[in-house]
Amino acid sequence: MPVQENHATNPSDDKATIIPARRSFLAQAGLSAGALAVGAVMSSHASAQTVAPSTKSDAPSKGDFWLNGARLVISISMQFEAGGQPAKGADNPFPKVDFPPSVPADLAAETWFAYGYREGIPRMLDLWDKHGVKVSCHMIGEAAKRHPEIAREIVARGHEASGHGPRWSSEYAMTRAQEREFLIQARSMVEEVTGQRPIGYNCNWLRRGPNTLLLLQELGYVYHIDDVSRDEPFIEKVNGKDFVVVPYTLRNNDILLVEGRNYSPDKFLGQIKLDFDQLYEEAGSRRRMMSISAHDRISGSPQMARAWDEFLRYAKSHPDVVFMRKDDIAHYVLQSPITLRESETI
Repeated sequence: MPVQENHATNPSDDKATIIPARRSFLAQAGLSAGALAVGAVMSSHASAQTVAPSTKSDAPSKGDFWLNGARLVISISMQFEAGGQPAKGADNPFPKVDFPPSVPADLAAETWFAYGYREGIPRMLDLWDKHGVKVSCHMIGEAAKRHPEIAREIVARGHEASGHGPRWSSEYAMTRAQEREFLIQARSMVEEVTGQRPIGYNCNWLRRGPNTLLLLQELGYVYHIDDVSRDEPFIEKVNGKDFVVVPYTLRNNDILLVEGRNYSPDKFLGQIKLDFDQLYEEAGSRRRMMSISAHDRISGSPQMARAWDEFLRYAKSHPDVVFMRKDDIAHYVLQSPITLRESETI
């Protein structure tokens, strides 16, 4: 796995959103984002116990599914979107309003999104630290540029910086040339702020176009997540080369369930526990990965942080459960001989 660089060691002067405990953490941390990420994965794997292989003689042994015999991998996506939304018309819990041209922005909605970087991300970062979990953070470029201290801290704490577009736009409606420039901006904006070059990508609401994967492959991305067709990562051929799919989730997604369907935190917790139980059972005989999604302004609320805390304690109480960043998952499945190969769904 290539070493990830973190050139940004000095956060922005605008530290109003950083609480003292986290400020002291950055001051004391002398590790690169790559070193933290690799250490987290190896530490998790080192604690995994090897479980007896499947009794089927023609099946791969359980120890072949994941590194060091891990049984089930959990992949958490943390969306950092606050500040990257359009001034008017972004999805939010307030009643829809047709603003006249004289009103430049939806000021109420801006406070909804501001919660994501003022409270949500800081709270979730402390939660991940509490449980020793590393996540993949899909960063909108404008969000990272407007709040660089948050973006840098995410990487400094050992989490992956992944591409999520420079801003909220419909890629499927772009020409090939427009989308190519869009993807370059998505990568460069995050890299300029964090020092880490994204190798993974997430479209706005998963809506990619006919050129998206071809362009991602050309531009050096290694994987994408805009696919909900499997419960394990797999490989597709794009431009004649291997390209990894690390599936995303809608069924374990706070923006769909909590925000969209008004689930309570208890109901969300119950659903992801059931999902975990089934996948953990299946993982005795096949490779399984559980995907969960946390958005800055939703899962970063106090009540949702409690639900996440309970789930993490529950999952970790089971033997051989490992949390992995998506870039580490992608690198692993690329070299694994039992990784499934698919042709793109049409």
